[in-house]
Amino acid sequence: MLSRDDLQDVLRQAIANGGDFADIFIERKKTTGIGCEDDKIERINSGIDVGAGIRVISGEATAYAYTNDISREGLMKAAKIVSHAAGENKRDITFNLTEVKPVVDFEFQKMPDTVPTDDKVALVLQANKTAREYDKRIKQVAVGVGDVMQQVTIANTLGNYVEDERVRTRFMINTVGASEGVIQTGYNAVGGLVGYELFDEFNPEDVAREAAGRAIKMLEAQPAPAGKMPVVMAAEAGGTMVHEACGHGLEADLVQKRLSVYANKKGEQVAADIVTVIDDATIKNKYGSFRFDDEGEKGQKTVLIKDGELVEYMYDRLTAMKEKRESTGNGRRESYQDKPIPRMTNTYIAPGKDDPEKIIKSIENGLLVKKMGGGQVNTTNGDFVFDVAEGYLIRDGQVVSPVRGATLTGNGPEVLKIVDMVGNDLGYTIGTCGKDGQGVPVSDAQPTMRIPEIVVGGTGVSDGPTIRRIRRI
Repeated sequence: MLSRDDLQDVLRQAIANGGDFADIFIERKKTTGIGCEDDKIERINSGIDVGAGIRVISGEATAYAYTNDISREGLMKAAKIVSHAAGENKRDITFNLTEVKPVVDFEFQKMPDTVPTDDKVALVLQANKTAREYDKRIKQVAVGVGDVMQQVTIANTLGNYVEDERVRTRFMINTVGASEGVIQTGYNAVGGLVGYELFDEFNPEDVAREAAGRAIKMLEAQPAPAGKMPVVMAAEAGGTMVHEACGHGLEADLVQKRLSVYANKKGEQVAADIVTVIDDATIKNKYGSFRFDDEGEKGQKTVLIKDGELVEYMYDRLTAMKEKRESTGNGRRESYQDKPIPRMTNTYIAPGKDDPEKIIKSIENGLLVKKMGGGQVNTTNGDFVFDVAEGYLIRDGQVVSPVRGATLTGNGPEVLKIVDMVGNDLGYTIGTCGKDGQGVPVSDAQPTMRIPEIVVGGTGVSDGPTIRRIRRI
């Protein structure tokens, strides 16, 4: 174990030849993953990864090196390498490392390494059995449980010293239903910044039934109609749209590179005045939560869009330095092998005042989206295309029948501007967000929302102009 004096010496070596800032990220990570396919356990993986990354920032340039040797000698060697890459602009930087205390704390009740592997295997097998027994049309099931126990030490030339422990557990199931030449899938996942107490809140058999039920519903569904129509996004749909069509565009590196539709729009109205977008790393037990980001900044709650007005972006250390401001605590990295970059944590549209049931009743002819699938977005202009994993027709204010094959096509900022009802509920989904080749755990959420008009792609026939009508209540 390295002392603070050792880390101070390493940091001094890193900026020996110049630089404005240097930091060290030391990681000890233990992972376990168990997967079941074809009605049997296919894999049980576990491993320990230990390493450190050292970074020097000089102006807008960054030098970065990482190593598996976390001894004093190994870190000094890596520090010497980045010090030469930083240039020849020596500065006298003095600092003394002082421990930083978090603004929030998280407790882990059932640490993954205290749960026997046999118990984890039994959990996976039972979920597999439950999904397969749900309906004889379920032909394939894949179940997985994974956990991560991560200890990090972070120190920098500002004098900040951080020690943190993160425990994340995730459970997922994917089902495939088939009947009369039609194949449909149903997916479900739960997880959080928690140990195996996750399953005190989420029964894995219930998660399995929901995934299998989704596949069967979509097998029985009629083809989705196509055309412009009002859409209700249920809270259960999760925040895929806010994450992809809005969130990435509010990350400061894309803004500074002019690769975001939201660049230079701070202070402008970019959404309806009933829309508020928040990124919050401090929410208890959520998958994207943490005490500190991967640069040692305290986890924070950041309001990005307030009552429709763009008020803030998400910054890491480097992007904040470029604007001579403070980081928002959004510097994240996949591992010690990666440089931190601005990333979302738990991003959501804040609940509004409308009753979700009344939102549905306000639609005469339209689409209810209960679960989003995959999709793609262009952060430069905000255009997106998303698959609907579970959708239903709304007729005369009633949810009448499931539909399959629907897609949503539109422009993120434009859609947010026309949202005219926001529910008082909130539903979360989890995932691993990819950016610049790095994946980090995130959550996203939204309340039930009404979008008066959006392009729905489908294989069915549109009902004509009446499908665009919205009944006011």
